[in-house]
Amino acid sequence: MKIRTIIAASYVTLAIAMASSASAHGGEETVTKNFDAAIPNVPGKSLIAVEVDYAPGAASPPHSHAKSAFIYAYVVKGAIESKVNDGETRIYRAGESWSEAPGAIHSISRNASKTESAKLIAVFVLDTNDKALTTPIK
Repeated sequence: MKIRTIIAASYVTLAIAMASSASAHGGEETVTKNFDAAIPNVPGKSLIAVEVDYAPGAASPPHSHAKSAFIYAYVVKGAIESKVNDGETRIYRAGESWSEAPGAIHSISRNASKTESAKLIAVFVLDTNDKALTTPIK
């Protein structure tokens, strides 16, 4: 697998997202797909990138992602509080990132601020036939 291809696609996605003017409304998160393509030199794999905008105080419900998905998350603006699996709860600020292994459970994902908005980019490398990126945990 050519990691340069994945990294280059991630940079392009990040640039698109930073130029985007999408915003969150009504105290919730807004998810916008920015990129979706099969990886040409890795049969059966795709790269999908989404922008997640959080209004002040907004949060995503606990969730899991597609079983095959490796995820790279990068905070573009503000601060995001996150907890994955049994890891520590941590606040990531603009410019910081984390990853999630396939099958991870994301129990906390929220804007750490009650007064400022926040934004992250999530880049998924996953099986092309895995289309449900996020599944709420009941």
